Amino acid sequence: MPLKAVLFDMDGVLCDTVDYHYRSWKIIAEELRLPFTRKDNEKLLGLTRGRSLDVILGGKSIPEAQRQSILLLKNKVYLDLIQEITPQDALPGVKELLGELRRADIRVGVASASRNVEVVLERLLLRPWVDAVTDGNMIQRSKPAPDVFLMTASALGVQPGDCIVIEDSQAGIEAAQAAGMCVIGLGPTQRVGGAFAVFNGLDRVHLRDLNRVYKRWQAAYRSHTSDSFEQPAQS
Repeated sequence: MPLKAVLFDMDGVLCDTVDYHYRSWKIIAEELRLPFTRKDNEKLLGLTRGRSLDVILGGKSIPEAQRQSILLLKNKVYLDLIQEITPQDALPGVKELLGELRRADIRVGVASASRNVEVVLERLLLRPWVDAVTDGNMIQRSKPAPDVFLMTASALGVQPGDCIVIEDSQAGIEAAQAAGMCVIGLGPTQRVGGAFAVFNGLDRVHLRDLNRVYKRWQAAYRSHTSDSFEQPAQS
């Protein structure tokens, strides 16, 4: 069976929003009088805002009202910062690969834990290239649960086994695998080595590469039954 859809994570795959997240979380950490470095920020890759705050707190308990106030402030700071994003902030190779997928009639989804996917895609001028978006506002369980990918595949009208996922976090890779999808990791093998295939960046990825990886994955894994994969949480 041919490849029918490609599902992209957003942060670190389509654009580099890591610095925006770091700067906004740094403000929060300073308010809480907690240390927070760029190294600490790397631990938050692929996590929701709430789970990220838990990591920053490191087990420290705070009142629920304060917690919700912090999460709202983080989002406000982040939304202010991403107004700086321009179409030039799309990572190398993104627009070229999206163009190849469109010409080949392969569907495109964006599946991210972020709650601001639409805003970022609009600022990058990438939204017209994307057929379906699933973000953190739409799911009950975040990565490494498979929900965000299963929901995106459903929105695209394809089966999980028809998809390739492109991810840059361990949590995202685990989520894609739990969904029964072929997953490509972007970045160092220390971080994404659990993916079926690894590339340094999308500037080195073309449709022919995706088709080659997908065929190898089909040969290796399509004999597994869909019963072995998780299902999304029901509302």
